[in-house]
Amino acid sequence: TENRSDLEDLHLYATPREQRFRRFASLEFEGQLYMTPYDFIQAVTSDEPKRKQEFCKAKTARENELNQILMETPPVWKGSSKLFRSLNEKGVISYTEYLFLLCILTKPHAGFRIAFNMFDTDGNEMVDKKEFLVLQEIFRKKNEKREKRGDEEKRAMLRLQLYGYHTSTNSVLKTEGEDLVPRSYWDTLRRSTSQALFSDLAERADDISSSLSDTTLLVHFFGKKGKAELNFEDFYRFMDNLQTEVLEIEFLSYSNGMNTISEEDFAHILLRYTNVENTSSYLENMRCSIPEEKGITFEEFRSFFQFLNNLEDFTIAMQMYNFASRSIGQDEFKRAVYVATGVKLSPHLVNTVFKIFDVDRDDQLSYKEFIGIMKDRLNRGFRGYKPIQRYTTFKSCVRKELYSR
Repeated sequence: TENRSDLEDLHLYATPREQRFRRFASLEFEGQLYMTPYDFIQAVTSDEPKRKQEFCKAKTARENELNQILMETPPVWKGSSKLFRSLNEKGVISYTEYLFLLCILTKPHAGFRIAFNMFDTDGNEMVDKKEFLVLQEIFRKKNEKREKRGDEEKRAMLRLQLYGYHTSTNSVLKTEGEDLVPRSYWDTLRRSTSQALFSDLAERADDISSSLSDTTLLVHFFGKKGKAELNFEDFYRFMDNLQTEVLEIEFLSYSNGMNTISEEDFAHILLRYTNVENTSSYLENMRCSIPEEKGITFEEFRSFFQFLNNLEDFTIAMQMYNFASRSIGQDEFKRAVYVATGVKLSPHLVNTVFKIFDVDRDDQLSYKEFIGIMKDRLNRGFRGYKPIQRYTTFKSCVRKELYSR
């Protein structure tokens, strides 16, 4: 039995993503940790889990309890932008699925087709359960490359918690090009699934499937018997719904039932998962530049984060200005966003963004002032997590002080 000191010690061998998963996961089955849909939502929208003890032991689920949970999982055609909230605690999400869902949250709609094609290894425009389980092997293999060196017993315990096995297993992927270390899990998927086309996956797929417990995602996509197939339209809808649901949750946590959030709350959300040292200067800059609150609607909020998911394409346009030793103004910014991403941002939203990040107040935005910070936000803190204290009242303390002056 693991006590608190054992769990804390094991935490030292985990990567930042593994640590976050272990903090929020509240279920354990046959030694493997799982998140509930509620846990996942908390992990991507909250600084800390609701549970008071960081290293408290996860609840152990029995097989009949797990089966009952999965029986209540709706089919993919019944998906919605409230799926995770409606499932709440009635669902199980593995660590590899957690990584996959994180990938979804940071990808543009144009990339959904690429994601689907990566799983569709036989090119029949449908993805079956065996093809989807390539995900398990690809993410596991990447994790083994990143494992921290140290006590092999501790590392084995960590593998059991995250993947459900005690020792390293053979990969379904070919060995060519294994010296290349992709920058992200998305890159890993993109490169490794093409290798899986020529692997022994077809021969080992049944073994892989039989060694894994079913999860909410597998049942949602492929049915309770695992025989259904997933088409692109349902896959696209699932990814779009998940992005929308997480954004709705973040927006509603600040809107207090209103149709808008304040510009200051918008700034808090943007700066929340960044490594900006002095956030107060950004907030003070915005308060002085936008003295009267107009508010940010959910459509404006959603369009901005759709743009952020296209940040790589926009970065190219921004770099062209930087190569010419130029910063850009608001009109140039809007045009670059639309040309690079196809997203139209409202004039008020663009003005708000400029007031937040234009620290030197020259009404121009430089690469350093914006792109670097937004890359941290896009990755939800895994580049350099630093939670920002938010105000719990509808009007912030600072705003009250300004009104009293």
